[in-house]
Amino acid sequence: MMKHFSKANIQSWERFYRSNFINCLSGFKSATLIGTTNSVKQTNLSIFSNVVHLGADPPMIGFINRPKEAAPHTIKNIEATGVYTMNHIHKNFIKQAHQTSAKYAEGESEFEKVGLTIEWKDNCRAPFVAESRVKYSMALTEIIPIKHNGTFLVIGAVEDIFVNENVIDRDGFLHIEKAGSIITLGIDGYYETDLIARFKYAKPGVETEKIK
Repeated sequence: MMKHFSKANIQSWERFYRSNFINCLSGFKSATLIGTTNSVKQTNLSIFSNVVHLGADPPMIGFINRPKEAAPHTIKNIEATGVYTMNHIHKNFIKQAHQTSAKYAEGESEFEKVGLTIEWKDNCRAPFVAESRVKYSMALTEIIPIKHNGTFLVIGAVEDIFVNENVIDRDGFLHIEKAGSIITLGIDGYYETDLIARFKYAKPGVETEKIK
């Protein structure tokens, strides 16, 4: 039986219950570790679940940063340097990835605190996660304040991509499940994925066909 919850009901809920419920409402999301450095090259790593594809030409990806009072370090570092990395999370280091959500002091490196390995690559001043098998560097394009709730849409341009060759299909489709990339639900749930089907480009009046 369907149950109805009004806006008044939602507002009356305890803070963490409401956060869990509403975070689950939008469905499964990607789980990404964002690597940054500050102006004196101290590294930072934080987990984000609200990453969104914005376009392929040019390649652009965005993410939502919480209000600066709650999550200041990633956005502050991006503002200072203009660069950052995005790293897929895999089953073998979910626990360490989740731990990066803890509120470590500014200047403390989550890489060191949770036991993940910093990887530096040529032409990128931000740190990658060595354990990640799908990762890419970003150049800041724009930060858009969302006035209604104090969050920020951080928009970046994709610079360099590093991905295991075996996940790339001949048409460019990335089978990231082969890399073991996981997804997240709510504020603390993590899931594995399996491909159900791929379908050809849909056209009016043409029967939908699977890609073999």
